[in-house]
Parts: sequence; structure tokens; C-alpha cells
Amino acid sequence: MVKTGDSTLKHRFPIWVRDLHLYLGLFLSPFVLLFALSAVFLNHGWRPGPEQPVPVRRALAGLEIPPGIEASSGIERIRLLRPLLERAGVTGEVGPINYRRSQSRMTVPVTQAGRAVTVEIDLAHRTGTVVERTTGVWDGLVYLHKMPGQHLVSIRKNWLATRLWSWSADATVYLLLFVTASGVYLWLAVRSRRRAGLLLLAAGVLTFGATVYALCR
Repeated sequence: MVKTGDSTLKHRFPIWVRDLHLYLGLFLSPFVLLFALSAVFLNHGWRPGPEQPVPVRRALAGLEIPPGIEASSGIERIRLLRPLLERAGVTGEVGPINYRRSQSRMTVPVTQAGRAVTVEIDLAHRTGTVVERTTGVWDGLVYLHKMPGQHLVSIRKNWLATRLWSWSADATVYLLLFVTASGVYLWLAVRSRRRAGLLLLAAGVLTFGATVYALCR
């Protein structure tokens, strides 16, 4: 029998919130674990596992230098260089490019989660060198934690995968806000847990406030 009216809505709404709280929490758990582990690595400057392997070097020849590359700058220079990098088998987020006009050379850093590549381009002779370094999965977690970030705003997110990751990070934050709000709502709905929950909430607020106060004095 289907019931209607305010009493039914009051009965169904907490169940709807509870289910979303449960399933979204499970869905978000890998993302939360990623950010938690990478925060530990960032905090201590340490990575588990063996030392990183020796960088791999390879030479490039007959490069097709895009016209106007020397006069360009910022995101436009990255856009012009992207086909050259792809033909050289290099993909990833391009960092700030070091152009030495007197030597007619460019140094292009390209990063992915777990890999760092430096491409040295000799514009005059149309040659280059690729130095590839595997940084590993743990360093990749730190990379994902920091990227895209607020640094290098003018050129950041120039790689599709980085843009997709930034949207995932935003979605994680918004969903965590919902999980937090729904958790507070469900706590309020369970009368027997209100006192214990209030004590823990107050302890958390006081601890957080004291920490921020001590750091910002």
C-alpha cells in the first residue's frame, strides 16, 4: 500500500539520505585513501620501495620545429610544441619551458603520475634528447595530490588527463561535503547517539581550532 503525505516523506527521506551516505562513502573511499597516503608522503618527504632506476636517454633527429615557436610564450608555446612531443613519444603535463635564445635551445619538462621526462630541443639543428625517469607509483600519488594546484595558473591543465583528474578532485570534495552533511543529519536523527556525537564533535572542533591558532600566531 502506497502512503502519501508529510508522515511518509519524513519516514522515507532519512532512508534516502542514509543510502546515499553509505554508497557515496564507499565510492569515495579509494580517493580519500589516495589523498591520505600522499599527504603522509608529502609531510615526511619519504617514499616506500627501492631507489629509482637510472634515467633512460634517447636521441631525437629530424625534428619538425613548428614555425613561430621562438616568438611564442606560455600556453601558446605548449600548444605549438605538443605535436612535436607526441611524435617523439612524449605525453603528459608540460611544465614551464626554459628557452635559451643565445643557444637556440629549449628544455621542456613533461610529467605524468609516476614518470618525469625532460626533452632538450636544439632548434637550430632540429635535434633533441629525451631523458625519461620512472618515479614510481608512490611518487605518482604525491603528484596527483598536488596537481593541478594553484601554481602556474597560466599554463596548467594543458594535458587532457590532468584536466580529467582536476574534475575528479573537485567531485571528490563536493561529494565529501555531502557525506559530511548527511552524516551530521543522520547523527541528529538517532536520539540515542546525540550526546556521544556532540562530545566528539566538540572535541574535534576544539582540537582543530587550537591547532590552527597555534600555527597562525
